[in-house]
Amino acid sequence: MRRTGTTRRAALAATGAVSMGAVLAGCGDGPQALERSSNSGSRADARARARAADAGVQRTLRKSASLVSASLLAQYDQVAAAHPATAAGLAPLRSAVRAHTAALSKGAGRMAPARPATAPAVDPKAALKDLAAAARRSADAHTASLTEAEPELARLLASVAAAGAVHAYLLTELAKDTAS
Repeated sequence: MRRTGTTRRAALAATGAVSMGAVLAGCGDGPQALERSSNSGSRADARARARAADAGVQRTLRKSASLVSASLLAQYDQVAAAHPATAAGLAPLRSAVRAHTAALSKGAGRMAPARPATAPAVDPKAALKDLAAAARRSADAHTASLTEAEPELARLLASVAAAGAVHAYLLTELAKDTAS
């Protein structure tokens, strides 16, 4: 009875033939193989430089977005300090803005504390309306940054922008309910 299938001798011969073919194919390229390997090295260098530049852009976007949120947080603090009657209504919104600022500042590097541009209005209703406008501007700034952001940062910015739009609405409603 004759054996069927691959024998050890046939397997070794096939492996040797494939190996010899690979060696001969590699030797036949000469200077082109060297040029291809140097081109792939320069392409790798170019990709590494592009990744480093992109990382710098992302870090700058993060820093900018966290400064916008930190400024908004400082405005919340000023309004709550100037108008203690609004502090209870502002507390959950302020807490969310603080969480947004913390999330955005991860990987952004060291930042100076933010200070709002203007003092809050004397009238609590006007101060809340100004805070709503600041929340709207903050949401708009985060939305504008979406096109340049990498996917992970873009999702975070979109979430923070949506929350900012909701905060603007809630602050407007709170202003309507607040006595002058």
